Amino acid sequence: MIALVLAMVWTRRGQAVTLALLTMCGVAAAVAAPAYLRAADRAVAAGQVAAADAGSRSLTLIARQHDPRPGKSNPDAVKADVKLTETGTSLAGLPGFDYVYAAEYATLGIEPTDKIRTRFVYRQDVCAHLTMVAGRCIIGESDLMIGRETAARAKLAPGDTLSLTYAFYNADPRVAAFIPDGTPKRFLITGVYEPGDPADAYWGRHNYFGPDTGGRTGEPVFVTYASVGRMDHGAIELSLDGGAAPGALTVDRLPAVRDGLARVQARAADLGTGLEVDTGIPALLARIDAGRAAAHRIVPVLAVCLVLLACLTIFLAVGYGTEGRRPELAVVALRGARWGQRWWLATGENLVAILIGTALGCVAGQVLVDLFAAWRFPGLGADPGLAALRWAPFAAAAAVVTALLAERRQLGRPVAELLRRVPPAQRAASAIAAEAVVVLLAAVAVVQLVLSDGGLDGVGTFATGLVLVAAALVVARLVLPWATVFARRQLRDGRLAAAIAAFQLSRRPGGARLFALITASVAVVGYAACAVDVGSRGRQVQADLGTGAARVVAVGPLSRQGLLAAVRAVDPTGTFAMAAVRLPASTDQPPVLAVDTAGLATITTWDGDPPDRHDLRPDTADPVVLRGARLSLDLTSTGLTIGKPLLATVTLAPIDGPADLSVELGELRAGRHAYDFPAAACASGCRLKALQIAGRQGSLDLTGQITVNALTGVSPARLTDPAGWRVSDGGELTAGPNGLRVAVTSLNRLPDGMFVQPASVPSPLPVAVAGDVARPTVLGLDGRPLPIASAVRIPAVPGLGTPAVLADLDLADQAATDAAPTSNAQVWLSASAPGDILDRLRDHGLVVVSDTRAGQVRDRLDREGPALALWFYVIVAGLAVALAAGALILAAAVDRARRVEDLSALRGQGLTRVAVRRATLLTYPVLVGAAVVAGMAIALLGWRLTGWALPLAGIDPPALPLPSAPRVSTLLGTAAVAFVVLAGVALLAGRRTLRAIR
Repeated sequence: MIALVLAMVWTRRGQAVTLALLTMCGVAAAVAAPAYLRAADRAVAAGQVAAADAGSRSLTLIARQHDPRPGKSNPDAVKADVKLTETGTSLAGLPGFDYVYAAEYATLGIEPTDKIRTRFVYRQDVCAHLTMVAGRCIIGESDLMIGRETAARAKLAPGDTLSLTYAFYNADPRVAAFIPDGTPKRFLITGVYEPGDPADAYWGRHNYFGPDTGGRTGEPVFVTYASVGRMDHGAIELSLDGGAAPGALTVDRLPAVRDGLARVQARAADLGTGLEVDTGIPALLARIDAGRAAAHRIVPVLAVCLVLLACLTIFLAVGYGTEGRRPELAVVALRGARWGQRWWLATGENLVAILIGTALGCVAGQVLVDLFAAWRFPGLGADPGLAALRWAPFAAAAAVVTALLAERRQLGRPVAELLRRVPPAQRAASAIAAEAVVVLLAAVAVVQLVLSDGGLDGVGTFATGLVLVAAALVVARLVLPWATVFARRQLRDGRLAAAIAAFQLSRRPGGARLFALITASVAVVGYAACAVDVGSRGRQVQADLGTGAARVVAVGPLSRQGLLAAVRAVDPTGTFAMAAVRLPASTDQPPVLAVDTAGLATITTWDGDPPDRHDLRPDTADPVVLRGARLSLDLTSTGLTIGKPLLATVTLAPIDGPADLSVELGELRAGRHAYDFPAAACASGCRLKALQIAGRQGSLDLTGQITVNALTGVSPARLTDPAGWRVSDGGELTAGPNGLRVAVTSLNRLPDGMFVQPASVPSPLPVAVAGDVARPTVLGLDGRPLPIASAVRIPAVPGLGTPAVLADLDLADQAATDAAPTSNAQVWLSASAPGDILDRLRDHGLVVVSDTRAGQVRDRLDREGPALALWFYVIVAGLAVALAAGALILAAAVDRARRVEDLSALRGQGLTRVAVRRATLLTYPVLVGAAVVAGMAIALLGWRLTGWALPLAGIDPPALPLPSAPRVSTLLGTAAVAFVVLAGVALLAGRRTLRAIR
């Protein structure tokens, strides 16, 4: 019996090969999905590690040791200090990490002020990571290396000597300086260095070369460990930095890294509070896990679709093959074969082909992923293994069950029906019932997807596949009967070729299933195109609109006016550089972006048209500008409460200066007095930001009346006009005979007191609003509530998304009352910015902290899980087209003998050669054309119902207006490619049939 079955396979080897290939596609999809996920996991981990900074790839153990000198601290505390030189080895437990010891403390002696300290640092093997500009590296305990900018600023060179003294920081606001506390030690400058790569993991999380005190770039002095010990010093910070070596954070090693990190943290906790673990590795691992989770949600969606499509294809293929063998099955039945023999002879041929296809699919799926991974993820590999075969038995079982179901109807027919040339029509009720079950399952899956808020697990995983297949079956049920109507009309009108082709489709029992299969295949291809297009455009929006500009440079702390002045000096025309300050969102208030609105249209990336600059910066009064190296404020104070003095502070913003001034005038004295103060930074002019009137901490029921009689450089007419001034809560303004009268009404619950400001800025401040911003205020640049008025609404604020607020930086700074430097200063650059822009910014006093490009953000997003998972959809689309093409070839092969016989007979009865040619060649291409149109429509329907659940936006995406629908051009291009491929296959199959017609 086995030999007979094998002989049958050989006789119809074309059909067997086709069925084996179709089974191979289905099993290959089941194997390729886990294999691809494995490759994607490796790529996600590698991409996140490559995009992470050094701090995210390193672990730092910090031990802060107390002052060991007699009489300086508690001896018991000194004994309890953790000594990393002794215990570090037991703590360095992360596999694949390289460890570096370091020690540092603050010193004075290089900078001209005690407000700026010099970091005194020992770091193991530091010379290998520095570039020597002059001199040599350190060797002895009196050797010292300094940075290039420090050497230029202090006019030092190799061979010079200097003395350094240990210092600690006194945070008392009345001092706020570094205090020398030790015996100075003399050092020889042996070399001047530049850091080789500040982003190298070797430097850990210490930020040696970032912004430092005094608004300058950090440049520690490096010494030997002997220097650290021999110098008279107090408290010291010891550290052990572990940096990930290449390959330490691959996906296979992540569990070991997690375990090692947990052990280190537990060990550090056991050693007490003197040891601190500082690491960004957990956040990096969380990003890797999130990317892998997104990929594991996306890939199975179309993998399931493809398996269902393969089952439908096998059902069609086996059904077609069985239809062609009906006379053979009738002969077997007439010879009295037992029921088991009939089943074996009927199914054995198909089961052998399915078995061969399963074996080929197991190999083909892994090989396909290997080849794809070698192209798309070079250097990572796909890591083949038996785990990729875990879904293969289910796919093979589904293929076998599908084949048995397809043959069941023919095996159960009477011999008389099997001998009929034209098989009886399938009972419509049973077919509709089966299709109704599929439609019901699709509806249940979609409802479950909605109720689970997009949970692509369980039934939700099958939602897309069920929707596409169910819709294809319904369309085939509704559309194909019209082929009969069309055929009759064509026959009545004398168009024989079209009538014959249409009758071939409508009267063939498998015609509806073939149409449904091709339609479902095109729908899968269309759905994949939708996902790829929407995902790609979404990542581009995140890169462009999410970054805000082609390039965003973060700079060190400085005043807002200093930032504006520096950027305007670099780009006077405002064509490629723009100052910006981002303020993060608070609990109940949206984030704020304040920019130099002159560059809105040319530098910033927008979703639509940018707002008009004049809406955000209307014409305003001139600011109050004070000029002079020494300024004076003439005040008359009356009604002061005895024992509850009022304190006055003037906040000034130098027009070109990097730092604002906050000058404390002290306690206000009763009567008229002139309060003079030096202000060297105001020689070229300072804007008056605010006059602050406050009481001492805890004071209540403060009263008084203050008259501003004169202010250096301000005309008396402006001082006597209260309309030109504004006062915050706690005071009232009136015009006095000698100047501006300020009445202190109540400073209760106003810890910062009240503020008098020039009314040169409109209040509320006009802003552009994106999203739902319900409150009439936002946090201003000084951290105080800033009244705003929506001048224009925009879809999203660049760099922030929605909800968010966009304001003019100059006006927002004038509305602020503080003198603190902003730590969120940025310079936004257009794509036309010159190549040396960073040098130009540094030349104007800006300290560059980071440089983020929209292209870099796009590259990072392309390496995250969602983007990598969508490449699998490209594989699925190719396999879906292959399934549809195989079904067309199989259908043409099975129908060929009967069609050749029918058309040859019609040819003998006078049917023209042209009509025969058209009827033969156009039958399946017309079917393909209708299926492509229907399939793309179904793809859009499936995308509308289930596409929203795919996590395409990446990890923690900003609230941006991301695209949700594919472009029409993408759909048309996909439809055209699918039609050309499938119609080409159909045309080739038709030409082979045509050649056999006599």
